[in-house]
Amino acid sequence: MKRLLRNVALAGMVALAALVLLPARFAMAIEMPAYEVVNAWPDAELRRYGPSIVAETRVEGAREDAGTEGFRRLAGYIFGGNRARASIAMTAPVAQSPTPSSGQRIAMTAPVAQSSTPAGDAWTIAFTMPRTWSMETLPVPDDPRVTLRELPARLVLARAYRGSWSLARMDEESRTLQAAAAREGLRAVGEIAWARYNPPWTPWFLKRNEVMIDVER
Repeated sequence: MKRLLRNVALAGMVALAALVLLPARFAMAIEMPAYEVVNAWPDAELRRYGPSIVAETRVEGAREDAGTEGFRRLAGYIFGGNRARASIAMTAPVAQSPTPSSGQRIAMTAPVAQSSTPAGDAWTIAFTMPRTWSMETLPVPDDPRVTLRELPARLVLARAYRGSWSLARMDEESRTLQAAAAREGLRAVGEIAWARYNPPWTPWFLKRNEVMIDVER
């Protein structure tokens, strides 16, 4: 019996270690957008991002449903759903941001960004393309709802936090980000975006998230 209990305890420890280490290994295995830290405060960080390319799609509906559908479309593109049948490496984060219902596109911050808007609005979900690809070499998506777009160099105010993907938590962190922008005299450009760096199976207390917004000084 004692031997059985020891085996059960060992199995539990292995399972726990897997849950803790898998998200870290996942994060280290994928590319993330490079940036320079321009300034940092206890509640936010000002970053300078270089030019990049995103694959993006516009989805109408509630936040959760739109995010799931957008992720499915973009994953289809990078996993061979393109004219070249090429596989493109996954990057982090995935970005989801609100898009006005009129269809006008807003500046999207990287990473996966999402902000609080009423159900029924439209969202732009985006994957940042690896730096080894260019607009000339990226394959054309099979799905016409997926498009490629170049983002210029930009300043981004970001606030990082760990924990739940809940809308209430995101709104709380967004208010802190807005207060930091006002205090530092930064003018917001576009909408606050929500960035998620980890896969869904990551334990909630290990999830790395950010609220971000393009700014001007």
